[in-house]
Amino acid sequence: MTTTEAGATAPSEQTECGEHATHGYHKQKDEHLKRLRRIEGQIRGLQRMVDEDTYCIDILTQVSASTKALQSFALQLLEEHLRHCVADAALKGGDEIEAKVDEATKAIGRLLRT
Repeated sequence: MTTTEAGATAPSEQTECGEHATHGYHKQKDEHLKRLRRIEGQIRGLQRMVDEDTYCIDILTQVSASTKALQSFALQLLEEHLRHCVADAALKGGDEIEAKVDEATKAIGRLLRT
């Protein structure tokens, strides 16, 4: 595990979904990037609100919207991981399915703690 700038831990080694190293989100990559840019804009809006001394409750409302947007993105990514990477491992069987289920379970646990 490595530590990111935000203090979160991230896997130090990237795991692949299969032999072709195509991730479950690959087909929706442009859609995901567009969504993340929109979320980034929301975060910049928060910075602007603080800089302009906006009323606290209005900032908190925007924080809530930004948080929900990130959670929604995370759930979409998780669903794609389950449909692609975990399903692929299930077809192969063996120890790989156990590893992918364990990996997904840990990711769900991290999402629930946020």
